[in-house]
Amino acid sequence: MHADVVAAPLPELPLRPPANRVHPRAVTWWRLRAAAGLLVLVVPALALVILVGTAWTIALLVATAAAGAAYVVAVPPWLYRIARWEVTDRAVYTLHGWLVREWRIAPISRVQTVDTQRGPLQQLLGLADVTVTTASARGAVRIRGLAADDAAKLARVLTETTHATPGDAT
Repeated sequence: MHADVVAAPLPELPLRPPANRVHPRAVTWWRLRAAAGLLVLVVPALALVILVGTAWTIALLVATAAAGAAYVVAVPPWLYRIARWEVTDRAVYTLHGWLVREWRIAPISRVQTVDTQRGPLQQLLGLADVTVTTASARGAVRIRGLAADDAAKLARVLTETTHATPGDAT
């Protein structure tokens, strides 16, 4: 660092895993999404079997279906065990990912907007996501798979906490 530049002290945030799990129905949501993705792969493979009918097309269909089914069965419960979130008066903490785990800590003073989203499957399951947009080049922090009521309450609390926190979120 150049001698003329003085770095502003960063707020000291405790480095620990977030405390809260997502809602258990998130496993069903993740399974339904994975099954839809599997259909995108299996349908063309099935069309190849019907049109070409060779051994390699059948092998492709079987391999695609087996790998996809294994993903649908194994990955969503694994995600549930890993996915965590927590909001304190100082920061938003998230941990997610099944192969590559991402742990994000966003200071409340950097929060710019708070949004909730509910896709069609989430609406059926009573779930929602909360997106916390920050003044960060890394992008927004997302908390996926919350109960819809919990997501609304979290968005309200985050908005109130952010409003009460001094700083300009830049």
